[in-house]
Amino acid sequence: MEEEKSTFAKVSENKEKKELNIEESEKKLAECQKQKDRYLTGWQRARADFLNYKKEEMERIGEILKYAGEELILKILPILDNFDLAEKKLPENLKDDENVKGILQVKNQILVFLKNQGVEEIKAVGEYFDPNFHEAAEMVDLKEEASGKVVEEIKKGYKLHGKVIRSARVKVTK
Repeated sequence: MEEEKSTFAKVSENKEKKELNIEESEKKLAECQKQKDRYLTGWQRARADFLNYKKEEMERIGEILKYAGEELILKILPILDNFDLAEKKLPENLKDDENVKGILQVKNQILVFLKNQGVEEIKAVGEYFDPNFHEAAEMVDLKEEASGKVVEEIKKGYKLHGKVIRSARVKVTK
């Protein structure tokens, strides 16, 4: 009979151990689930942060590339100024000359090139003086014009994608 009790005790003890193991396993499983959820949430957040960073970096690089040619354009502008000066001082009898027309065509090609690069002229003559776009070189006294109006452009100003890269040098009424 004692043997039966001891066998019964062993079976009962094994049953309790199995129940404890099941409870422990369920606790460990619940912990693993929580840890998995934490890791998944952290991974998703890190992935979203990375995608945002990548997008911001692409925008930043795009802005850098947008203005990358600014230095080259600033070096071309004096050449364009010389074309403008030569065209202004061109005698009337040479304006219909084919060679002169060819040279002025080069000026037009430069203007088209600059326009394709995002360069645009700053309108000055007839506008009111704006220190954001104009540089006053001289003040003139004209009674027929309103005060602060640009009456002559000495050197053209230019913008690159809306950013002023060279102010227009102008004469302004007093």
